[in-house]
Amino acid sequence: MSQHRPLAAHVLLAGLTGLLYPLCFPDFDLGFLAWVALLPLHLVLATATLRRAFWLGWLAGLIAFVGVVSWVVTAMHLYGKVPLAASNAIMVLLAAYLGLYVGLYALGATWLHRALPRLSLLGAPFLWIALEWFRTYLFSGLPWDLIGYSQYRWLTAIQIADHAGVYGVSFVVVLVNVALAETVLWILNRSRRPSEGTRVVPFPWLTPAAAILSVSVTLLYGQSQLDAVSTAPDRSLTIGLVQANIDQAHKWDDAYRRETLDRYLRLTAQAAGGSDLLIWPEAATPFLFERETAYRGEVTDLVRTQGVPLLLGSPALRYYPNGRPYLLNSAYFLAPDGEVLGRYDKQHLVPFGEYIPLKSSLLFFLEKLVEGIGDFEAGTTATVLSVPAKSGTSPAPNPARFGVVICYEVIFPDLVREFARGGAGFMVTITNDAWFGASAAPFQHFGMVVFRAVENRRAFARAANTGISGFIDPQGHILQATPIFEERAVTGRLPVETTLTVYSRYGDVFAYACVIITGLLCGAARWRRRL
Repeated sequence: MSQHRPLAAHVLLAGLTGLLYPLCFPDFDLGFLAWVALLPLHLVLATATLRRAFWLGWLAGLIAFVGVVSWVVTAMHLYGKVPLAASNAIMVLLAAYLGLYVGLYALGATWLHRALPRLSLLGAPFLWIALEWFRTYLFSGLPWDLIGYSQYRWLTAIQIADHAGVYGVSFVVVLVNVALAETVLWILNRSRRPSEGTRVVPFPWLTPAAAILSVSVTLLYGQSQLDAVSTAPDRSLTIGLVQANIDQAHKWDDAYRRETLDRYLRLTAQAAGGSDLLIWPEAATPFLFERETAYRGEVTDLVRTQGVPLLLGSPALRYYPNGRPYLLNSAYFLAPDGEVLGRYDKQHLVPFGEYIPLKSSLLFFLEKLVEGIGDFEAGTTATVLSVPAKSGTSPAPNPARFGVVICYEVIFPDLVREFARGGAGFMVTITNDAWFGASAAPFQHFGMVVFRAVENRRAFARAANTGISGFIDPQGHILQATPIFEERAVTGRLPVETTLTVYSRYGDVFAYACVIITGLLCGAARWRRRL
């Protein structure tokens, strides 16, 4: 019986880490818990075998990501018409996959600690970031709610993202967790009555000292960046956003087409006054913009009447050389005279939502998990667009330039920075979060945009069909955020920046360094164990 007690305690503590993790993110928003969320897991890793360490880490990750991505069930069942049991099963499988990264972290951290005890747990944060980086790119990537995103409201703590990206914030959070774990374990060991002749273990100062130094540098740098902000930027634009709140079930229903378009026209007229740019969400038009001339004419007439350029989302229909059609998830940019100035095509598509990976070979039997109007192909270019002058005014010598990312793309840091490198002075993201329903996902999605703003020091305007729409400044302040599932027409003024950050110039160099250091530590551990 006594042999089962340690296992039960281990499972409970690992489960506690799993329960704490989703509480760090919207819509719980208890970001402070992230600084201790990994502590229970690390307490059990101190006495677990390597095999048990992996399974306990995987269990913690499974529980954590069931809490984080539970909204997948809403998207698939309510809107994708997938049976509820199957939707839950798929969500658990996704959580199990994401949980593997936590399992690998637990295994690797335990192994490194035992092979290189003098380094204490100092190598663990490097391993965590290496795994977060792999999660960002492996199998198309799913970097949803990396642990650093939990701090999106603590602006002082996240300003280092302009150098290290979200990975830098994750590193500091994990470092604090392991430092606390080492401190607690040392205190517990000290509190036990030592047997005669047992040597007192000295305090493991290395990891706590590194954590104190990292937090101090992070907060000092963050405060200096917030204090240095100019209150009067060299240039700014007034932007109008339209949140039409179109029910996903009605979005492509011909019976609601007239009502949908009328709602957009009405809200756009409200947002147009004094605006330099108007923005509609992803796939806003209930028709193919290029193909249906009558409805397109109504949109272009509205633009001419208001005299304000309009960015709108609408699928673009194209054909393969063999004549087979395909779609692009596109954003069209209209000049004040109604002419199309440019178009951006979404580059990073949602697997199983907008296309089926390996459909022509391995997964030929699958259909998309959500209903739509067809299969999509990815765009290839980070198109930067220029805001023209309003009708009746002289053209600006250096027009404001901006980039557009569509929905899912905004969670990929390296993709967004390409627009800043290409000359974008501010950013726009358009999305249709109606798929998520009344879940935490729209809030999680919005929170991640804060990091893209800080990483590149570029203000963001976000237009979402059902919300959240709003504005974020280059320091990550949320200037405005609409409620979800309400019609809204809002305006805001955003600065136009031109200076490139370290992150914009060089990308994920911090994450690359963590991958390299992790590799070196693993090599050193293997060499040490052979001695």
